Amino acid sequence: MTVHAGEEMDDDDLSILDVESVVLTGVIVEQQKDATTGERKYVVRGRTLSGDRAVVVGRLGPTGKLIFITVCRDSQYDL
Repeated sequence: MTVHAGEEMDDDDLSILDVESVVLTGVIVEQQKDATTGERKYVVRGRTLSGDRAVVVGRLGPTGKLIFITVCRDSQYDL
C-alpha cells in the first residue's frame, strides 16, 4: 500500500479489512494505462465490511503482488 492510499484510507475512516473486502466483493470497472510508463492500473468497486460502497485503485508490482495506489468511499455509483 502506498503512503497516499494509507492516508486516503484514514481520511475516509476505512480499515485494511475494508480494502480487502472491496477487492474480494468488487469488480474491475476500469483499466487505465500510464502514457509514459505503460503501467496498467485497475479500478475496483466493491463493498466495505459495513456494506458501504468504496473504490480501490491498484497496480501489479514487480513481484506480481497488488499495490494499492488509492482508496476512497464511493457514493457516486450504485453497485
